[in-house]
Amino acid sequence: MTSPEFSLDVDAIHSIDAVPVILSMVKHFTGMRFAAVARVTEKNWVACAVDDSIEFGLKPGDELVLESTICHEIRQHRLPVIFGHASAHPVFSLHHTPKTYGLESYISIPIIKANGDFFGTLCAIDSVPAHLDEPAIAKTLTLFAQLIAMSLDTQSNLAATKAALLTANEHGRLREQFIAVLGHDLRTPLSAIRMSADLLETKTADKRSLNLISAIRSSSTRMGMLIENVLDFARGRMGGGIPIKRQLIDDLGSTLKLTLDEVQASHPGATFTHSLNVPTGVYCDSLRISQLLSNLLGNAVTHGSTAHPISVQACAEEDEIVISVTNQGNPIPPQLMPLLFEPFTRSEAGQRGEGLGLGLYIASQISTAHNGKLSVVSTLESGTCFVARFPARFKWA
Repeated sequence: MTSPEFSLDVDAIHSIDAVPVILSMVKHFTGMRFAAVARVTEKNWVACAVDDSIEFGLKPGDELVLESTICHEIRQHRLPVIFGHASAHPVFSLHHTPKTYGLESYISIPIIKANGDFFGTLCAIDSVPAHLDEPAIAKTLTLFAQLIAMSLDTQSNLAATKAALLTANEHGRLREQFIAVLGHDLRTPLSAIRMSADLLETKTADKRSLNLISAIRSSSTRMGMLIENVLDFARGRMGGGIPIKRQLIDDLGSTLKLTLDEVQASHPGATFTHSLNVPTGVYCDSLRISQLLSNLLGNAVTHGSTAHPISVQACAEEDEIVISVTNQGNPIPPQLMPLLFEPFTRSEAGQRGEGLGLGLYIASQISTAHNGKLSVVSTLESGTCFVARFPARFKWA
């Protein structure tokens, strides 16, 4: 019975269809009557496959005492051992292995995997002498051993690929569950909070109560934005990118102005200047472009200087729509620039401000989804300017 410790190795060799043919060819090339593939470790010698015409008595899964074999030595020096007439050999006539098993001819080739791991040996034995001096015999058996090693590596790679696929499928399932939680289980109670705040506002005229209701509404709005950002992050980072629905939009300029007004209302202490000259017939997802601008404005409010206005511009340049947001805050550190559009970058860098650090990442993803690009220039003299560019019309392939 095969030891559970080596059952996988025996099964691995058994699953290589070429092994029976290889063992038969080994016997044919050498003229010997026993061939085997053995698993050899620091403490064990285990037969994995056997072609036995001399009734040596080994079957797959059977073991020999490791120290009684020459494979124990081969595992250490990793070189083939070949002799055709043990009793006449200057070394092996005195060796314990031929004496123990009554061997006259012997050949054993190490099986070494691509990562350098020693698996075992491809070997042949017989109780009668054999002519093994022909170099082609050793070369051929070495090729056979390499073929077995390559097959084992292929099995390992296939198993790893299957495991990775199972993991990916599991991650996909978890991703869908995660998005479902964000999309329903968090949004639903948040909507209830907002509606409750609206209802309470109609039931009271007390100034202090109205202030509390306003704070609840503001916090729930902010929480809603955080949920949407995390949801978009999950879609963009773990899924197939942030989804967009493009169509021809004639009032993108009005949408951008409405977005600017909403940010202004949420941040009464900030000052904005704007120039929005967007043509009609822009092929885009206007809600996503509005989200892009909102994220850029939120970033500018958080990191800009309140002593200077935030400049917002939107226009057409040749066949592109260009949206820029400029603030006069401290310049972005050079070491942060390459990572600026990765998630959580600002918070990891210890930058001031609240939030999860997803705004610029999502804005960049929205630009990419529109076949465009989000870039930034930040200097002490000119301030920090984010520029989003995307084709004004969809270019059909």
